Amino acid sequence: MTSSASPPPASLAGKTVLITAAAQGMGRASALACLSAGASVIATDIQAEALATLAAETPHPERLRTAVLDVRDTAAVAALAATLPPLHGLFNCAGYVHSGTVLDCDEAAWDFSMDLNVKSMWRLLRAVLPGMLAEAARTGNSASVVNMASMAGSIKGFPNRFAYGTTKAAVIGLTKAVAADFVKQGLRCNALCPGTVDTPSLRERINAAPDPAQAERDFIARQPMGRLASVDDIAPMVVFLLSDDARLITGQALLVDGGVTI
Repeated sequence: MTSSASPPPASLAGKTVLITAAAQGMGRASALACLSAGASVIATDIQAEALATLAAETPHPERLRTAVLDVRDTAAVAALAATLPPLHGLFNCAGYVHSGTVLDCDEAAWDFSMDLNVKSMWRLLRAVLPGMLAEAARTGNSASVVNMASMAGSIKGFPNRFAYGTTKAAVIGLTKAVAADFVKQGLRCNALCPGTVDTPSLRERINAAPDPAQAERDFIARQPMGRLASVDDIAPMVVFLLSDDARLITGQALLVDGGVTI
């Protein structure tokens, strides 16, 4: 006789996790999910007011620390890292979706996308990875990095996503390189590749379209499951990858895309 009971949710009890872009969207949902899973969370974002409201949404404010952080500022990242306790997890969530082809992407747009979507991860890794490796060696437990990639560009080509797709492909290369370099030192590094997620960022793009209602229908139409993903569809995968339940998973690009890439 088989049991129909669901497996217990992944636990992050005793772990400290740093999350970027935690004020809204997938970063915010992931911060709250990590707190619910038992983690202590350092939630960072450039949006101070939105970040300040996080504590009101969790029954565990005692395990939440917020910090205003521009992930494009190398000195600011290093300064924050110097104040942190030993980390067990890092979720690099900050990013930006530039719309257009290569002909629509001038040098400023290219540089901004590469800086925010890719170089910010380099900054965070350089700043916090030594401490994460030291903590992994001390405890004998693996540390985990989750990098935000996307199905768009990194897995499948989409029109008008030239800069975004290029940066997300770079994130997967970065992820695999870090995973290969530090697998024997107790570090796991994976990339998360969501489908189209209903976030404030997506709503901004929909509302900026000439016909917002049609733009929303178009986004939904490319999801075979017939709906946009919610942030709560994505956050459990972040928790899982940060947890010890994912202890044998590293160097992977994991899709949560509603069937787009079937």
